[in-house]
Amino acid sequence: MAELELRQLGDVQWRVADGEDGTFEGLACRYGVVDSYGTTFHPRAFRKGGLKGQYAMLFMHDPAQPVGVFTAEERDDGLHIAGRYDDTAAGRDARTMARSGSAPELSVGFVRTDLPPFEKLAQLSEEDYKETLANIRGARLVEVSQITARMAAVPGSKLKTVRAALGALFDDSPLDGLDTQVAAERARLAAQGTARRRAAARLALAVTAR
Repeated sequence: MAELELRQLGDVQWRVADGEDGTFEGLACRYGVVDSYGTTFHPRAFRKGGLKGQYAMLFMHDPAQPVGVFTAEERDDGLHIAGRYDDTAAGRDARTMARSGSAPELSVGFVRTDLPPFEKLAQLSEEDYKETLANIRGARLVEVSQITARMAAVPGSKLKTVRAALGALFDDSPLDGLDTQVAAERARLAAQGTARRRAAARLALAVTAR
């Protein structure tokens, strides 16, 4: 899949650090916790998708509103980030909102790398299909965003020292399009199977008539 997915990560706790250097660090995604989408990130999910260089810190997932940069690393409990706010009006505003508590929470933008083509997904049982979608075992990190209070969805995400922040929020799920593709492929396979059975039945009747 090439679609960008978003997860708002909940129960964020943070404290304002001393100083004005604009740096931040925190736990952006906790592993082994079911989020409000019914999905769970598994250990090493982002490592499998590749973690390289710096990433943009956005505000409310708006690519036109970068507020800083960060690096990311995986640990046993989840995806940790550390970075610095931009010395811009947007960066200073985001930092202020993180410290005041009006926008203290985190949301991750990522692309799944662990899903097979929809043609293969269509051949799974409904139970296996749902299990595959619900367990994120490979993902490519795109960005982390700072979002407004009480919008997060995965318990346990923390912004540990707020000399910085992150931000963004969308509600649409790209899995809706995948479900449509899988349903269409299942219908095609079912129709193909029906056609084959009818052809076999006609052939059997023709042989009997002889």
